[in-house]
Amino acid sequence: MQENKKFKLVSAKKTRYLLPNILTLAGVCLGISSIKFSIDGNFTLAVTLILFAAILDTLDGRIARLIKGTSEFGKELDSLTDFVSFGIAPVFILYFWELNNYGKLGWAITLVYSVCCVLRLARFNLTKIDETEDWKNNFFEGIPSPAGGLLILMPLIYELSNFKINLDLKIITPYLTLLIAILLVSKVPTLALKKISISPKATVFLLLGIGVVFIALLFYTLEALLIFGIGYLISIPISIIMYFNQNKKNTDKMSDENHEDIL
Repeated sequence: MQENKKFKLVSAKKTRYLLPNILTLAGVCLGISSIKFSIDGNFTLAVTLILFAAILDTLDGRIARLIKGTSEFGKELDSLTDFVSFGIAPVFILYFWELNNYGKLGWAITLVYSVCCVLRLARFNLTKIDETEDWKNNFFEGIPSPAGGLLILMPLIYELSNFKINLDLKIITPYLTLLIAILLVSKVPTLALKKISISPKATVFLLLGIGVVFIALLFYTLEALLIFGIGYLISIPISIIMYFNQNKKNTDKMSDENHEDIL
């Protein structure tokens, strides 16, 4: 008589793949839910869910690498989730908030942003970095989709926040959306900091900084998001300078090595 085999969702050797994929699926649920709440007019909760989706998107990849649970399935799932959570949900929130007032033009802007996001994700999946240029892992080509999704929401975040400045940022919504869409598919280098090394002495300051960010997001969510968004935009020119300086150093190093080989 054959022994009854126990039902297993995945083999014992592959259980480490579950956690990153669960976080990824949670992110897509948050993104879709944000659209629902924006339809209901609850824009504060919709923006908050996009923030949580961005946090999960940051965590799932790092956790997968930490527990050696990366897989091709997880990579494709992550890209599909990014498209829903950051290519569709944020711009739909904007559409229900403001872009629908522009009629067909508002819908066209919505489509342009979504198309640029899916193109950016497709390019990211196909990008291969040569071992001799490993330093490029610290940079993205263009703005990553989670950052783009939060940046286009800045006019809405400003209106929902407690900042009392006589500025009407609604009027820049279509222009900002198109600008971020262009930056998504551009080759402008932006900081990724995937393989940055941190000295043991700086670890305590890093943890302190993370704690401050967490507290700011917990108690002053919208205001903190607005400040971080402005800070990220300011960091783009800095990342461009850093990229070209690093590229020049790498080119000079390769040139010197080739010269030595010839001699």
